Amino acid sequence: MSKLMRNPKALTAVVVVGALFILGVAGGALGNQFGGGFLGAPLASIQIAAEPVSPDPVFGFRVTNTMVAAWIAIAFLALVALVVSRRVSEVPGRFQGLVEVVLEFFLDLAESVAGPKLARRFFPLVMTIFLFIVTANWMGILPGFGTIGWVESPKEVIEHAEHALKDGRELDLKSVRLQVFDGDGGLALLAPGSVDSVMTAEEYEDHGVEAGKTAGLLVPFLRGANTDINVTLGIALVAMVMVHWWALTELGIGSHVGKFLNFRGGPIGLFVGVLEAISEVARVISFTFRLFGNIFAGEVLLIAMAFLVPLIGLVPFLGLELFVGAIQAFIFAMLTLVFAATASVSHGDESH
Repeated sequence: MSKLMRNPKALTAVVVVGALFILGVAGGALGNQFGGGFLGAPLASIQIAAEPVSPDPVFGFRVTNTMVAAWIAIAFLALVALVVSRRVSEVPGRFQGLVEVVLEFFLDLAESVAGPKLARRFFPLVMTIFLFIVTANWMGILPGFGTIGWVESPKEVIEHAEHALKDGRELDLKSVRLQVFDGDGGLALLAPGSVDSVMTAEEYEDHGVEAGKTAGLLVPFLRGANTDINVTLGIALVAMVMVHWWALTELGIGSHVGKFLNFRGGPIGLFVGVLEAISEVARVISFTFRLFGNIFAGEVLLIAMAFLVPLIGLVPFLGLELFVGAIQAFIFAMLTLVFAATASVSHGDESH
């Protein structure tokens, strides 16, 4: 303690962090119980299915917020690739140097796993998977994701709640929570200091809403792409289809298919082949739910912490999500590389 008192910079940092923590607790949902809540916002709606970006279809298609986020990530990566390729020089600048370090690291890693020849074939897809996943994961924690969107009407919210009931039970309107926004509801956001701007469907049915305000549920325009199981399933299918394509081109149809339909080995060999086929399906399922589960859980955690303890209480979890987002991208890319390398080697080569 005495060392801390003799170090003005450290003491100042501790005081600032402590003040921000107290401010965050007082300004969030916890402080709202004691007259605070000046930084908090209503708890955002949490659901597994991706939401549409507009009440009506766009050009006849149902465009979801995760689709838009995926398109933004793709456009960003395409722009980065264009900028880097246009400014390549023998003496690289900081940005080109960073890109070269990342690419060389993954290329060396791919060569150590699959060898120089196969690594060159696998590298483009493995690198693309990593860059897309990590970009989409990190974009999902930017301001505006999950907090800006359009308002679903109370009638639609109640209908959705009724459809979710089982066994024909009657809906309790007291259990249906509505958010209250300023304006006509064309565009809304979960603004700081609006933690009490909520009402139940029963209150809405009995008293309506104040003039100049709109009740409903915020449907965000943007949401992390990998919080949609359809996106993670799509990446998993692309990865595994390419793994088997590479195996077919390297080993031939007979050798590769023989891993799964092994009639020469008798009943035991055929049974082992069936297990191999089942394991390939299990890999797709594992790929899909590992990425989806980690990123969706992280989104729920950030929503909860932003509701309870804004500002400083949210910072450690933002850092955690940056780390988890990068790790999950690395795991997905490396497993794709390992599966491709093992699938492109015949059983005879493996034993040798």
